[in-house]
This record gives sequence, structure tokens and C-alpha cells, in this order.
Amino acid sequence: RSGGAVSIPEQPTSLGSDQRPLSGGQLSTTLCSERHVRRHPLRLELRGITKRFPGVVANDGVDLTIESGEILGLLGENGAGKTTLMNILYGLYSADEGQVLIDGEEVHFEGPGDAIAAGIGMVHQHFMLVPVFTVTENVVLGNEPTGALGRIDMQEARREVREISSRYGLEVDPDAVIEDLPVGIQQRVEIIKVLFREAEIIVFDEPTAVLTPQEVEEFFEIVRGLKEAGKGIVFITHKLGEMLEIADRICVLRRGKVVGEAIPGEVTPGELAEMMVGRPVELVVEKSPADPGDPVLEVSDLVVTDARNHRAVDGVSFTVRAGEIVGIAGVQGNGQTELVEAITGLVIPLAGHITLNGRDITRATPRERHRLGMSHVPEDRQNDGLVLDFDLTENLVLDSYYQEPYSRGIVMDWDAARDHAEELVRQYDVRAPSVDVLASHLSGGNQQKLIVAREFARDTALIVASQPTRGVDVGSIEYIHRRIVEERDEGSAVLIVSSELDEILALSDRILVMYRGRIVAETTPAETTPAELGLYMAGQVA
Repeated sequence: RSGGAVSIPEQPTSLGSDQRPLSGGQLSTTLCSERHVRRHPLRLELRGITKRFPGVVANDGVDLTIESGEILGLLGENGAGKTTLMNILYGLYSADEGQVLIDGEEVHFEGPGDAIAAGIGMVHQHFMLVPVFTVTENVVLGNEPTGALGRIDMQEARREVREISSRYGLEVDPDAVIEDLPVGIQQRVEIIKVLFREAEIIVFDEPTAVLTPQEVEEFFEIVRGLKEAGKGIVFITHKLGEMLEIADRICVLRRGKVVGEAIPGEVTPGELAEMMVGRPVELVVEKSPADPGDPVLEVSDLVVTDARNHRAVDGVSFTVRAGEIVGIAGVQGNGQTELVEAITGLVIPLAGHITLNGRDITRATPRERHRLGMSHVPEDRQNDGLVLDFDLTENLVLDSYYQEPYSRGIVMDWDAARDHAEELVRQYDVRAPSVDVLASHLSGGNQQKLIVAREFARDTALIVASQPTRGVDVGSIEYIHRRIVEERDEGSAVLIVSSELDEILALSDRILVMYRGRIVAETTPAETTPAELGLYMAGQVA
């Protein structure tokens, strides 16, 4: 790493006037022993940040300023450099060039502990919580208050959690167990964790991805409260409407560079989208009314258990017909994952039946389902969709390498596979130096486009797509949505599972809502609103 010792400017604290800048190791120790020292508001500045990876310049001379008491929105397409920039800010990467300054003083972070000690916190899209621990145990983990003889003082810990909850309007029971809490409350616990460590600059990475519309509004109130308390907020999202609603300033990255700033109220969603991708973007899904044909997928009285042997899917029945898109809405964790795993052959259901074009596939293997015309875009792209240590060509023939034109008996025709990969990478705008790079070297959004390219690039009877545009930029969302509608119009049956209500409403011809393993509502986009769907997702039965 570049850098070395971490130098932090003096802060007015109760330690006395002789306090000096701290080294990286001292920072974490001081944080643990003097957790209640109050900071003054911070001004964070990135100057000329450049970060290179093999074949890619992820950040190219980025300048960025984050002030206390403001919400800075950070927008950019996949591979624009947002995540790399935040990883530098949070101490996970070191910049090849440029400076990070706090209140005008340059700092060098050797790891996240140093960033936390300097007053920077991050709330990740995928929560970093221990499910079987209580709220208090999660909040203080690794930074526990101690009493006599060094014993952990859980009573003091609970008091601190209550105090932070009350001060910022977070309303969380300190003794509740994480796995028993709704997703929106779990997110509050993540925020309390950051505030417990005295963060003055807080980065939110795609914070609304798994929230209902009602939870999003509650979350926005919390963010505004943090701003009023003097915190500086970095808000990263792909949702242009949310960005325009919550941000004070918007900074747009494209291909590693800052290409502009905007003020909400002075810019339209279309203008922001064009700034992000460098061309006009169609934000509205254009599609004609569906003309459904014969049933393709039929699910009858399906019961699926999860890893703890609980009924994750509890007696679900529905049909998807040729030439229609059925969307399944719901807060993540209500059985959608297990339902898709059963449909695609990743798990065997406890009871019920699944048929594809009249053929019982309840116990068929994934390969058998693939041969019958089923495509699958999994929700977990890294674990279920790709082999990260394979290159792009290998990943694009994962489900067809044994077929012509790639297979010649026991010999692979790699020239044919490579030609196929290069065409799909071009067609789906997968940003990569070549098809020879490993999938692990792509950004998350480009990994998603790689999977979509593979699964949509053949004739299909049924497409099962879970979170098909999660973490994907607006330009790619436009393209994927258009391809989904084209597949429908060509006669495919399409099942979409998404926690994005805008996506469900834009794409679906029929909508099913799942709550605690059951279908609790069936409607159409013309007959419902996002608010009504949000109520169904929270358990209100239609």
C-alpha cells in the first residue's frame, strides 16, 4: 500500500490540549477507549484520485468534496468508478495518485479501522449483521464498552443503543434478535452501528434496494435527520427519482471521471441519465398489451423448506402463460428465493408440482430444464450465476459448452466459443478489456450484464429472472427491460422476481405479491399503485 502511518488533524476533545495527530494503529485503540469523544463537523475532500487495475483506469483524477450537513448524491453507470472511489475513502484501497483530506489535512488510511477512527462510516447494501445476535450485540461487536476487570458492560451498551436510537429517531429495541426484525429495522441497526462509532461522514451504498415504499419514506426521514444533526452523507443509488428527492448536490461519474454536477430541481431524470451514460436514455418501458397463449409454467400447491427446515414457500400456486410477464413483488426474505430455486431445479420441493409446457419437472435437474427451454438469471450473480475464476468466454458457455457449435465430441471448439462471447459482450455492452479477463475483474453491474447476455442469447420457452437489473445502470436497465419485453412478444413466458416496485410495475402484465411464503395478492399494474403494493408486501392481505 502507499501511505503508511495515518495522520489525522487535531480534534477538540476531552483529552487535553496536548493531543497530537495519531498513527494508524493508535487510531483504533483510541476509538475503543474514548468512544464518547465528540468530533466537530468534518469537511472531506478527494483531490485528483486515480486508481488503476490491469487494463482499466477505475478512477481518473477524481475531485470530490463532502461537507457536513449536506447529502451528496453519487451517480454513475456500472464501471464508472463509484465503488472504487468509496473503497479508497473507506481504507479498503489505496489510491495510485491523489490525496484524501480531512479539514484540509492529508490522511492515509491503512484500513477501514483508520477510516472509522477518522469519522467515516459506511452502511453497505448487504447488511453486515450476525442474525442470531441481539441489536446491542451487533452494534458494539468489536468495540464493546467495558467495566471493572475489563468485563463487557452490556447494561451500558444497551443504554448507549437506546440513547442513539432516541437522538436520531431510529426506534430500535436493543434486546431484539436481528433475524426476527424486518429488513427496514435491520437497516436502522446498521446506521446505529455507524453512529456508535462517532461517524461524521456516512456513506450509504444502494440503501433502498430491499425496502418497501413505506420503509423508503421512513429511511429518508432518518437521512434528513442525520443531515440536520450535522452529518455529511454520501448517497449512492441507481434510482434517479430517489436521488432527486433526497440529495442536495449530485455528482456524476462516467468511465472513472467526474463529468458534471447537478442540483435537484434544476435537472430532470432524463438529463441525469444522459449525463451518466453519454446518450439519451428511454426511462419508460414501451410495451403493447400482452396476448397470453397457452400455459408454459404451472406451479401447484408448492411447499419448499429453507436451510432451517422452515416453510419458506407455503402452498403456492400460479401459472405463467406464453407471451406474458408475471412479476412477483415482495420484500426479500419472504420465500421468493426458495420459490425460484425450486422452479429452476436448485432444490427439490417438499410438496407440490411444477410443470413446463405440460411436462412434470418437479424433480428434473437444472440441465434437463435448460434443455426444455428454461433460462435463469439468478439473484446472487457471484455464487449462482458465474464462476468468478473463469474468463468471460468460459462463463458465456457454462450452460451450453456440451452442445454444438462449441462441442465436437470430446473436444471444445474454443474459436467458436470466443466468437460467440465477443458478439454478446458487444451486444450487451459488457465493459471489459477483452473476453479473456476473469469474471471477478468486472464490476457487479457488468457481471449482471454478462449473465443476462448468456441467458437471453438462445431460444427459450420460459425466462426466470430474479432481480434482473440489481446494481445495473440506467442505460443497461433500458436495454435489459427492452429485451425482456421482446422475449415476451416473441412468445416466451417470463417470470420476474424483483424487490424494485418500479420494475415490477413497468414490466409486468400480472403481479403476484409474496409475504411469508404465500401469495397474498394478485393484481395488474393498471389496478394498483406503489403504495398499495407496499402494503401487500408488508402483509396486508388483498
